[in-house]
Amino acid sequence: MSNDRAKDSAGGSSRSAGDQNQPRAPLSRYESQKRRDWNTFGQYLKNQRPPVSLSQCNFSHILEFLGYLDQFGKTKVHLHGCVFFGQPEPPGPCTCPLRQAWGSLDALIGRLRAAYEENGGSPQSNPFGNGAIRVFLREVKECQSKARGIPYKKKKKKRKIQIIDADDETKPSKQLS
Repeated sequence: MSNDRAKDSAGGSSRSAGDQNQPRAPLSRYESQKRRDWNTFGQYLKNQRPPVSLSQCNFSHILEFLGYLDQFGKTKVHLHGCVFFGQPEPPGPCTCPLRQAWGSLDALIGRLRAAYEENGGSPQSNPFGNGAIRVFLREVKECQSKARGIPYKKKKKKRKIQIIDADDETKPSKQLS
């Protein structure tokens, strides 16, 4: 038995044999999707001619990636010349393209932004948080809203309601949210 093995069996190692054989907890749906998205984006960068390393990646590569993904979309987005433009539920079929829905793109960017930082990128240099990406997403949202006749409304913040205790007016009022 070597000295290293003696240390491991004597407890000198930080890992026990039981730790190595323990199955990992299954990833959540979000974590699985984030990993899948990160791998897909990495593969996209590798397939570029010439290949792009993650350190060279910038917002333009991300915008190209989103454009590439658009071809796999399932959301009908009517063109300006379409008779169904602006109708939320068109009565018939049309030849307008299927696109990635704005909400899907927004969620994808959120997952990739988190994955970038989890894989060693700094928040300050995160290309997924670039202003050009936010502008692009806003434009897609507005365009799809008009084309599909579905307004995207901001969620309203809940207002705080003050409750005054009728028994004692001198107590400070309680606020519920």
